[in-house]
Amino acid sequence: MSSKPGTSSGSSAPVGKEVEFQEFYTEVKQIEKRDSVLTPVQQIERLLRAGSTYFNLNPFEVLNVDPDQPLDEIRTKYKRLSILVHPDKNMDDRERAQLAFEAVNKAWKTLENEETRQKCMDIIEEAKARTDINVQEKKKKLKKEGKSTRVEEDDPEKLKHAVYVLTMKLFADLERKKRTQEQRDMEDRKRKREDEIEQEEKSKFEKEWLKNYEDSREGRVASWKNFQTGASKKKEKKEQAVDKPAKKIKVFRPPKHKPESK
Repeated sequence: MSSKPGTSSGSSAPVGKEVEFQEFYTEVKQIEKRDSVLTPVQQIERLLRAGSTYFNLNPFEVLNVDPDQPLDEIRTKYKRLSILVHPDKNMDDRERAQLAFEAVNKAWKTLENEETRQKCMDIIEEAKARTDINVQEKKKKLKKEGKSTRVEEDDPEKLKHAVYVLTMKLFADLERKKRTQEQRDMEDRKRKREDEIEQEEKSKFEKEWLKNYEDSREGRVASWKNFQTGASKKKEKKEQAVDKPAKKIKVFRPPKHKPESK
């Protein structure tokens, strides 16, 4: 059978339109993705979304960059974001913009410093390693049970998500340890300060007691001298009394009885 005239051209037209549509759709999605990154309102919402206190522990998550990106690219992203969420650029939502701006700055300071950035990279590497171990354990268990060893983490996107979740958990664990240590340090400083105050009060009391003791020395010496003088005088009087001859004591004698004369 021969094809109808125009069938070939007619069938190629829809195919061409479909390709054009796919290209257009891809371009629209790219624009949407770009706008979602470059729109101030979207960024403020992202940085202050529910659970942001948890998500924003990861500086790479805050700046929306891949950990493997060069520092120069991360710096460029930071500058762009800091301008987008700057309070002066969002006067109608200044308070929330300020919070988002602070989160962006904190993330950049963490990644800008080589030491703190390496700590973040260590957390991500640990998350990857532990995820691989978890996957291997799952497969061993399935093999032992005689089941298929295929797991959802075999899908690159699912594996990436598993690493992401564990990374967030490790950042949260690190933050808890940090806060616990800060709490202990604060309690230690408080205890130390209380001991210092107690020691200062004790030292102050001892100094005041010593001062009062010294101030009263003259009075105590005078009192002792007076006491000694008084004791000496009493002793002298007693001695004088002993040396004097004893006075004769007059004894009352009743008159002699005279008999009556008859």
